[in-house]
Amino acid sequence: MLGCPAAGQPDQYLFERAFAAAGLDWRFLTLDVAEDHLQAALRGAAALRFRGCLLSGPLRGLATDVVDELSPAAAFACGVSMVDTRQGKLVGHMTEGRGVVEAVRRHAEPASKPVLVAGGGIAAKATALEMALAGSGRIVVTARSPEQAEALCDAIRGLEQSAAETLPWADPLPIPEDVGVVVAAVPQASDPPLTFSGWRGDLVVADLALVSQPSRLLAEARRHGACCVDGLDIRSEKNAIDFQSWTDRDADPDMLREAIDEFLNI
Repeated sequence: MLGCPAAGQPDQYLFERAFAAAGLDWRFLTLDVAEDHLQAALRGAAALRFRGCLLSGPLRGLATDVVDELSPAAAFACGVSMVDTRQGKLVGHMTEGRGVVEAVRRHAEPASKPVLVAGGGIAAKATALEMALAGSGRIVVTARSPEQAEALCDAIRGLEQSAAETLPWADPLPIPEDVGVVVAAVPQASDPPLTFSGWRGDLVVADLALVSQPSRLLAEARRHGACCVDGLDIRSEKNAIDFQSWTDRDADPDMLREAIDEFLNI
């Protein structure tokens, strides 16, 4: 894990647990890397024959100009969450959106109803892409920047997979009546905080915030009877995807979820 900063990231704890469960004599390191040292750090990891790296914070966006090749998801999201070095070059992938889809899929099929994505950054782009690829017929995007929201909708329409439309940002944001899945992909410390109106008990609400207690948003959704998917669920699914990509072995997302709980409560 390369981060700026890297402190507080649970990935090493999770991967060490997954390596042990799979009987792999592997190790996972967590390293602080300054933004202007990212290229040297990635080239060094490849030279030292690391299988790959996870990236966090601003390094995810910077990596698009550093790696040798971008997966379609990374190119769409303009960000890299995981780097694979096995092909003799640095290949950047974006797996966060797939993590969201798999976590939501435990409760509802993304293709069943329209999806509302709140946010215009890397995570929101990755989520919108994967929801479209998962079969959602309509993606509604809202972001504080109308230009970001419209650009993301244009990109989704370009896939010719789903219809896409913007929802003007408001406080609170009204949830369209036909939307079945709501995904909050905004910074955890956003100010003012993201709020919604029009809560319903048949909604599945996902919040990417990685916090040990229910986020303020999920606590509100739960009070209205909605099904909640938290950032721990999403991270465990994402890390299971990353683990399989590197090792060609499956990891149990439930085990990873328990490991995140342990890490955040140490």
